[in-house]
Formats: sequence, structure tokens, C-alpha cells
Amino acid sequence: MTHEHDDPAPADDEPSSSEPAPLRNTLYRKVTRGKRRLTRGRRLLYRVAAVVAWWAVHAIWASCRVTHVAGKANAEQAVRDLKSLIPVYWHQHMLFGARALLDLRGAGLKVGFLVSPSVDGTGPAMLVQKFGAHVIRGSSTHTGARALRDYYETIVKQQISPAITPDGPRGPLHEFKPGAIMLSQITGRPILPIAIAHSFKVTLRTWDSFELPLPFSRVAIVYGEPVKVSRAMDATALAGWQQQMAGRLLDLRRQAEAALEQG
Repeated sequence: MTHEHDDPAPADDEPSSSEPAPLRNTLYRKVTRGKRRLTRGRRLLYRVAAVVAWWAVHAIWASCRVTHVAGKANAEQAVRDLKSLIPVYWHQHMLFGARALLDLRGAGLKVGFLVSPSVDGTGPAMLVQKFGAHVIRGSSTHTGARALRDYYETIVKQQISPAITPDGPRGPLHEFKPGAIMLSQITGRPILPIAIAHSFKVTLRTWDSFELPLPFSRVAIVYGEPVKVSRAMDATALAGWQQQMAGRLLDLRRQAEAALEQG
């Protein structure tokens, strides 16, 4: 549900009053050479595309059966205790990774998805709103003091839990990048690792080996134990945390796959 364009959205890019409002802060605000504007025709096209995508995602969810869920009670308790977390799952598991987060809303989780501030991000933003989640306009390819400050306000003050694919947006596959670790470090909120497995799937020939579950597939969702990151660390320690978190996600995936094999 993320897009990686950087030209800022025009001022008229606002949701209708019937849709949840996006967060006020726009991450990584910057001026670019983008010339496109959100015309009425383009807005209508995005609205239609968002509706089609919403139905497509729900059709995939409805055609599959979630037969195994582990660790959800601990995740729900963490949400009740802390209000916001830093959820992570691999980019290839975005379909049911998002479903796993939305399933925690009953415990009070306010899910946020990062969407490009460009005109091209308008459609995905509409889709996120249709799912009842919060839109965070920004680009995960940019970092800096402003970005970290805005994320701090999003997570700590607004109590939004931003979904993060740590190997996105362009890979390499299963390489846990430092962003989620740095956010946990500055906010004091733990990382919530989530893994997905499907009994029947098509693996696309993309950089992330995106997994598209087939109809009637069984799905396993495993929530890992929330991981609190050390406040102080050097570059060597950060690299160690990256390896550790990548290992945790891969271990959780193996647990999910084993659960499906056992029926």
C-alpha cells in the first residue's frame, strides 16, 4: 500500500467528509520537478480504481481461509498497554500483512500506511481510507531529522502504528533496513514482527517475490513477541539488530509454514 514518488500533492487533494481524514503531518515535505495536478478527471479515475482495488483485495481475503493464528493475544495486550507499536512484515506479504494489522483494531490499534505525497499517491490514499486505516503521506526513500520528528509525532503523540515493510520499497529481498529499528529507538515503542504463510500461492517474478494466495488457500498468521530496541547503539550494534530482526521474521515465517503443513 505504499508508493515511492516525491512530488508533493496539490492542495486540493483532500478526502471527502465521509472518509477518514489523513494525518495532518506530511513526512519528508520537499519541492520537486513534478508538474502534474490532480484534475477532476484524474480524481474520478483514482476513486474508481480505489473501489475496484478494495473489492479485489476483499475478494482475495474472502477466497482464502485463515486457519492458524498465533501470538495474537500478546499483540493485542501490547496494543492495550502501549497504544502504538511499530509493525513489520516482509514486502511480499503485504496482502495478509495488512489484514493481520486490521485484525488488531479491536484491541485499539490505529493502523497507518505510508503513501506517496505525489498525485500518484492519491489513489492508494483513497484505498487506505476505504479500509478505515490512517494515511501517512510521505516517502520511505527519504530520511533525516524532519522525517524522524514527524514519525515520532505520528507514533507517540497521535498513537498511530505505521505498517513498515523493512525490505521495501525496492529490496533487496528480506534485507531488514534500519528504519524500523531507529523508530523504535527514538519512540520507545517495540517492533511487532508479523509473518504470513499460504498453502497455495503464485510467486510473482518481482524483486520481492510477491506472494499472491490462490483461491481456497489456507493462510497462517504469526505475530511475534514485541521487541524493544536499545536506546543507545553504534553502527555495529545497529547492523546486529538488523540481522537479528531479519532472523526473527524468517523464523516466524517458518513457524507459519510448519503450522500449515500440520493442517
